[in-house]
Amino acid sequence: MTKKKQRNNRLVFGVMIVLLLIYLLPFAMVLINSVKAKRDVITNPLSLIGEQGFYGKNYLLAMERMNFGQVFFNSLIITISSVLLIVLFSSMTAYFFTRNKWKINKFIFFLMVTSMVIPFQVLMIPIVSVYGNIFHILNSRATLICMHVGFGISMGTFLFHGAIVRSIPLELEEAARMDGCGRLKTYFIIVMPLLKPTVVTLVIIDALAIWNDYLLPSLILSKKELYTLPIAAQSFHGDFSSDYGLMMAGLVMTVLPILILYFALQKHIIDGVVSGAVKG
Repeated sequence: MTKKKQRNNRLVFGVMIVLLLIYLLPFAMVLINSVKAKRDVITNPLSLIGEQGFYGKNYLLAMERMNFGQVFFNSLIITISSVLLIVLFSSMTAYFFTRNKWKINKFIFFLMVTSMVIPFQVLMIPIVSVYGNIFHILNSRATLICMHVGFGISMGTFLFHGAIVRSIPLELEEAARMDGCGRLKTYFIIVMPLLKPTVVTLVIIDALAIWNDYLLPSLILSKKELYTLPIAAQSFHGDFSSDYGLMMAGLVMTVLPILILYFALQKHIIDGVVSGAVKG
């Protein structure tokens, strides 16, 4: 490697480090100020520790005033249920499409892929009008879960379709059937384990989107006992907007669970996206 190329690599590396630090600075500020007293946040927000020292009381107060246990449970139930249903239905739909090459299947798949470019905001008012004024089934976790599944199944089907075509030869399924496996048993024993990278990728993408979603739950859920973490955090921000330490503690508790999931599974993302995006 020439000296000029080494200098260029070091320069690129240095620029990337600077950009990374700039990107991480707001997150670090939120984390640091979440353990400071109100006066310390206002007088010296850049210090690592305030004059009153470590102020962990912010987290205890935020948990109490956000009703953290209830809203965390709501977010957990909605996210897990939605993600599981999206993975199950989209993978089975993609499997059916790839193994039954009918014209109607190709047309439906085309419609599903096309629907991915339609923004949710276009459907927002019709959804609330239909479900609220006609069916009267708002303020229900089940309704919200069904909507998340409806919005997420198209992308899931697209990713699984590419993964099945590219990674799972038909000969494996034919061998399984010769050994006495039915279609469902073949799907769950042979096909699904081979789709693990795509499953993990879809779990991360959908879990991030659903856990952090504010707009759709705010339209569906108006009862406080059904609030998800983003709604509770927004309401908490309005009530305690002058106490920045308390507010930042609430934000940290809102995003921490999903960040743990992301870092635990991030190594599978690239493999899953590559296997799902290439169509053979």
